[in-house]
Amino acid sequence: MSDAGIHGFTTEEITMLCDEYMKNNFIDPAVSEQLGVKRGLRNPDGTGVLAGLTNICDVRGYRKDEDGNKIPCAGKLVYRGYDLEDIINQAIKEDRFMFEEVVWLLLFGKMPTQEQLSKFMNIIEDRRELPDGFPENMILDAPSPNIMNKMARSVLAMYSYDNNPDDTRLENLMRQSINLIAQMPTMMIYAYQAFKRAYRHESLIIHFPIKGLYTAEHILSTYRDDQSYTHEEAKLLDLCLIIHADHGGGNNSTFTNRVLSSTGTDTYSAIASSICSLKGPLHGGANLKVIEMLDEMMANIDDIYDEEEVIEYLRKILRKEAGDGSGLIYGIGHAVYTVSDPRAQLLKKHMRGMAYRKGLYQEFDLLCNIEKLAPKAISLEKGKVRNVCANMDLFSGLVYRILDIDDHLFTPIFAIARCAGWCAHRMEEIEFSKKIMRPAYKYIGD
Repeated sequence: MSDAGIHGFTTEEITMLCDEYMKNNFIDPAVSEQLGVKRGLRNPDGTGVLAGLTNICDVRGYRKDEDGNKIPCAGKLVYRGYDLEDIINQAIKEDRFMFEEVVWLLLFGKMPTQEQLSKFMNIIEDRRELPDGFPENMILDAPSPNIMNKMARSVLAMYSYDNNPDDTRLENLMRQSINLIAQMPTMMIYAYQAFKRAYRHESLIIHFPIKGLYTAEHILSTYRDDQSYTHEEAKLLDLCLIIHADHGGGNNSTFTNRVLSSTGTDTYSAIASSICSLKGPLHGGANLKVIEMLDEMMANIDDIYDEEEVIEYLRKILRKEAGDGSGLIYGIGHAVYTVSDPRAQLLKKHMRGMAYRKGLYQEFDLLCNIEKLAPKAISLEKGKVRNVCANMDLFSGLVYRILDIDDHLFTPIFAIARCAGWCAHRMEEIEFSKKIMRPAYKYIGD
């Protein structure tokens, strides 16, 4: 930071203020252990603190033996009783776009009939356009350098366009939820176009939604200047949307949604809060961090197939000598999965062919090497064996690069898919929990 500082503060001023803060506000992590504080709402064995019940989604990464000990196992993700892998296999086998069916499944609890799906598709299609004046006043005239921030602001702004925004009866929640599920892709594309014009000085190209398209097709047709895309590309994006659609009630953005929903606040505030949570680099923003890490490794490793060289670079990242200085290998490790993340394995399996055809085979192979070698690098660097596996973020960013989607849209697409899960959890929280969340924090000051 220069002496001129940032936003009116000099380096000396900021340093003085931060030093004063640290002098008077330090909390020793050891005290948390002594008092039994479950930091990160995690139990000592790494499992999550039980905070609620849900019918929507089950995230399985371990089992308990007769003595209650945690036994790691291959990960499974279950939507309303349906194994995610079975859903993906059906979509591939029958060459079907299934994201909309998964949205219905998450919201209502069962797969739709053909008649229900047809009507639901019409409902979604009819609500993709934004209200009159909204694109100009709320998005194009107020661009943001970060699309996630712009999407959160846009969702909040929808409150002003709703004649009944605060009603939390199921009928109103359903109306608001389906509107947002339909409109968020359009918000994202318009926010991206505003970003390109304001920050890259590129031409502004706005495409209106086309009838008869699935969500994956809608995103690609409005994103690309010539509106062209292949069936294979749309199917790969549809697969990503299905995989991202939900991940239980305990993931940070969904839990954030349920915390806000427990207060009785409006839908727009709750969904915007989830978007803000997902933006974080330790949550949905990790897919962009993976790509940044991948680009750096591609530029600095002589032979990506030399395992010793890859391990040594990963150790540099852990030592904060490389990477973004966080000491984190992004895309490795998960709060629940330790043996395998089913989402990562599905993405890896179904993206490989297109990665090779589009000339990104080295990037794909390096990610596979990171998946294979990161546990060894961590063990060597930390001096102990840890059960860690690749998570979904290790591969999802490269999927979007394969689809020629701008890096700025990696996490926003995640948000578009996850909106279905957020809305399902919000309705469940309001209808069946009926208790404001209020955990305790112990005061340890003077």
